[in-house]
Amino acid sequence: MEQAEVLRNKILGETLIKNLNKRGMAAYYCATKEEAVAKALELIPETDVVAWGGSVSIKEVGLLDAIKKRNPVIDREIAETPEEKQELMRNALLCDTYLMSSNAISKDGQLVNIDGNGNRVAAMIFGPKQVVMIVGMNKVAGTLEGAIDRARHVAAPINAARFAGLGTPCAKLGTCADCMSPDSICCQVVITRISRVKERIKIVLVGENLGF
Repeated sequence: MEQAEVLRNKILGETLIKNLNKRGMAAYYCATKEEAVAKALELIPETDVVAWGGSVSIKEVGLLDAIKKRNPVIDREIAETPEEKQELMRNALLCDTYLMSSNAISKDGQLVNIDGNGNRVAAMIFGPKQVVMIVGMNKVAGTLEGAIDRARHVAAPINAARFAGLGTPCAKLGTCADCMSPDSICCQVVITRISRVKERIKIVLVGENLGF
């Protein structure tokens, strides 16, 4: 990454932290993935039961591996049947710490997330005692409208491409078609303006590109 981009991310990160704080969220800026993992582990007690959504970012920084070694977890990937997976996803709503990223953040501190099943956004909104997000600075948009556009037209089509056999237009064309497909991964679009429980949502901003 060019030094000018590193500097820009730091300056923008400082502005974003102030705006997130005004909205009742705790926010931190880390220049590197390694710093981000250290900060996240600092925020999560070792006794916490931890669950997570389908986030590429928490895997990319190495947080998921670190948590699995250190904390009791609810891991839906170990399920042997669809029914067991659903039950684990429900149990995750009552964990101590929920890990995820955000599809986009507006410069004024609003979070935008799109979900298919809804388990990820449900946990973000209510249930777990705290939510810890790992968010690369590539997810930051200038306006709320820009953040929504990023979530729908950048994050969602790339996410759809991850799932083999998905029948949505975006999986086939690489762009959003505002579909109503049964396979849609855009069933819920959630804008988080404020964290009513102060600092329940904790956001670790990372000065690198993470996820999509």
